[in-house]
Amino acid sequence: MALTGVQIFKLLPKTNCKKCGFPTCLAFAMKLAQRQVSLDACPYVSEEAKRILGEASAPPVRPITLGVGGKAVKMGEETVLFRHEKKFVNPTVFALEIKDTEDDNIQDKKIQDVISSEITRVGQVLRIDAILINNVSKDIEKFVALAKKVANLDIPVIVATENPEAAKSVLSLFNGKNPLLYGINDTNTEAMVEVAKTFKVAVGVKAEGLEALSTLTEKVKSLGIDSIVIDSCGRTAQQILHHNTFIRRAAVKKNFKPLGYPIINFVQREDPMYEALIASISIAKYASIVVLSSAERWKNLALFTLRQNIYTDPQVPMQVEQKIYKIGEPTPDSPLLVTTNFSLTYFIVSGEIENSKIPAYLAVMDCEGLSVLTAWAAGKFTGSKIANFIKESGIEKEINHRELIIPGYVAILSGAIEEKLEGWKVIVGPREANALPAFLRSKAA
Repeated sequence: MALTGVQIFKLLPKTNCKKCGFPTCLAFAMKLAQRQVSLDACPYVSEEAKRILGEASAPPVRPITLGVGGKAVKMGEETVLFRHEKKFVNPTVFALEIKDTEDDNIQDKKIQDVISSEITRVGQVLRIDAILINNVSKDIEKFVALAKKVANLDIPVIVATENPEAAKSVLSLFNGKNPLLYGINDTNTEAMVEVAKTFKVAVGVKAEGLEALSTLTEKVKSLGIDSIVIDSCGRTAQQILHHNTFIRRAAVKKNFKPLGYPIINFVQREDPMYEALIASISIAKYASIVVLSSAERWKNLALFTLRQNIYTDPQVPMQVEQKIYKIGEPTPDSPLLVTTNFSLTYFIVSGEIENSKIPAYLAVMDCEGLSVLTAWAAGKFTGSKIANFIKESGIEKEINHRELIIPGYVAILSGAIEEKLEGWKVIVGPREANALPAFLRSKAA
């Protein structure tokens, strides 16, 4: 059972050394009780306290990592039901299923779909995160042949089989790559757990319904494995919504350990649109892994965008880095525009500059992720601040002219900017970004 802040405080050294980042040990204990800090932040906590507090301070959903290196993905570690309470931590992992019964050309195409799925959106690299190889044929040789196709890829892998011998043969190809072994059920538990322990991998367990699932996770844990991903076998939208919600509530609100693990949902459908809709429910309602049957680019973009929106901090505006961006291949005579670093503003403005076919420099100023009018109203996008930003950016060394185009909504700033930027001319651009192409073309004419 979770400890209260006062109970945790009694186990702390009570030195008030402030090395944890808080003014007192009591303040640190209160944050620890809310699972908002790690016990490791206290440099003087005793080993006995670590033993007692370790389990109590652990997140209600156990963290698990799939894969290694730069493309490894982390799951779980969630502490809340709703993202406005505290941001969701580890984004849903998308895994593309490849069956060992599929033709070679289909398997190869799916592998290529995963490799080529990567896009950059709002400064974040998004992709299909993993490949799930499925032993549908129940033939070990076919399964091994498929596994060999993905064994040398720098992509996390989920090995899906209920056959311990097949699991052994395939996992031997992924030594040191931290795959996930999925397929433990109530009939193969002991044998599959032994395989997982041999290869030191996390496991995926499945059972019909939450009661059977709880019993199975307890059994697997008693056999020596606690890195678990759980599947309640909910496949319809209603089942996924119902099961996932109950699992998260049990873990977060009741601290019910048998269900305190990342959730895997299988949403494969023949109709890709229907599959995308079911996947959306899983993403919104607590799935840590969503298994897809296909990776069409339009579907990827829709799911990537949804996931990105849900797994960003709602209290922090999305923003891009402050710097001078080159749109196209600008020359020293290309125009210079300025805007704020609110991500939506940046992508709309840069997109319209690209549409104009006029290469340009876009000066993106840090305004804490606020839009142009909001930043101006908050005193963060002012004449003096814009002038200082342009001076310090070093853009004067790269361009021949001294003209700065500002958003039409802040035309009032033109005079103040010219006062601070000696020798510069401020040009008031259009109020709406969609008017930029015509504006830039007319200026270049």
